[in-house]
Amino acid sequence: MERWFPGITDDLVSGGARLGKGPAIQFYVDGALKAPVDDAQMIGATRPFLERSVRKHVGSLPGVRFVTGRASGLLLPHNRVRGVRFRSEGDGATHELEADLVVDAMGRSSRLGSWLEQAGWPAPSLERMRVDLGYATASFRRNGELPDTVIAHSSPGPASNYQPTLSEPGALTAVEDNRWAVVLVGYADYRPTRDPEAFLARMRRCVTPLQEVAQTCELEGGIDTFHFRESQRRQFTPLPRFPGGLVALGDAVASVNPIYGQGLTLATLQASSLAAHLRSGANPHEPARGYFRRAKVVVDAAWQLCTTADLAQPHVTGPYPRAYPVLRWTADRIAEASVTDPEINRVYMDVVNMVQHPRALTHPRILLRTARRLLTR
Repeated sequence: MERWFPGITDDLVSGGARLGKGPAIQFYVDGALKAPVDDAQMIGATRPFLERSVRKHVGSLPGVRFVTGRASGLLLPHNRVRGVRFRSEGDGATHELEADLVVDAMGRSSRLGSWLEQAGWPAPSLERMRVDLGYATASFRRNGELPDTVIAHSSPGPASNYQPTLSEPGALTAVEDNRWAVVLVGYADYRPTRDPEAFLARMRRCVTPLQEVAQTCELEGGIDTFHFRESQRRQFTPLPRFPGGLVALGDAVASVNPIYGQGLTLATLQASSLAAHLRSGANPHEPARGYFRRAKVVVDAAWQLCTTADLAQPHVTGPYPRAYPVLRWTADRIAEASVTDPEINRVYMDVVNMVQHPRALTHPRILLRTARRLLTR
C-alpha cells in the first residue's frame, strides 16, 4: 500500500496506529517464542481504521469520485462490458454508468458468474475447501503494559499436531485509541463464543502476552464472533470465452482462511497484477487474460499456503494436493527449524506475509539449513 499511497504508513501512525519492528513482533508456535526477525515491520491497526485511510487516499486522487448504489448487472451488449447497472441508494431508481473497464470487487458472494451466464457467457468454476472456522474478537484498554510488544501471535504447530485444543491459537495487536485488539480462533466444536468469561479463560490458556492482557486490562464492549465455512477460489483462466472490459479482484476471485491474515495482501497483489497488465499496453476493451494469468500466480500461492495448513485439521477432508504427505512433512520440519533459526524464520515469515513465493521455502539453501538446525538441536 505504501507503493500506491506514499506516506500512508506515517499517516496511520500519526493517527494512532502502532508500527512494530523486530522483537516487538512476537510469533509463538506451540507456546515457544520464535526467533526474532530484526528488520521485520508490521502495523498495528484495526480493519476499519485502515480502510478509512485507504478510502481517504483513493478519494484524494485526481479524477476519482464515489457513486453510492447497489450494482444490479452489467452493460454487456456484445463482446465487452461497457459499464454497470445500479440502483441508487437514495430513491432506488435504476441508473447506468458507462466505463472502459469494470472491476468486480463484490467479495466472496459476487454475482458476476450468474450475470455472465444470463448474458450467454460461461461462468468461472468455483473451487471450495470446507474449514468450519470460528473466530472471536474483543477490545481491551491499553495502559502501558507490554511496552515492548506491538503484535503477539500464537498458533499450534507440529508438536501439537496443529490442534487448537492442545495449543491455544490467538493474537493481540496494539491499535489506535490505546487499545489491544484480540482475536481467538477455533474449528468445528472448538469455536469461541460470545461469553466474556469463556473468552478470558481461553486467553489465560494462551501465550504470556495474552495472559497478561486478560489478567490486567479492562474488556471494552462485547465479544464479536464470526463463522467462516469454507475457502473458495474462482477459476478464470480456463474460460474459453470472456468479455473484454471486465476483471475480478479480491475475494471475488479467492477468499482464503482469514486466520492467516492474507486477504488484504492478496487483494493488493492482485491490484498490482492489474496495474502491470494495463501498463503492458494491453487494450482494456479486450479480454484481460494477461491480468488473470498474473493474478493466478498470487492466488495459487495463497491457496497453497492456506489449504496445506488447513488439511492438518482432522475435520478438513480435502481435496488434497499432489504429494501432500511430502509437502506436509517438509513444512513441519521447516516450521520446527524456524522457531530457533532467525534466517529460516525470516524466509518463513516472508512467505506467510506474501513477500516471497512459497517456493522460497524449498530452496536448497533453506532445506539444507533446516536439516543442519534440526540435527544439531
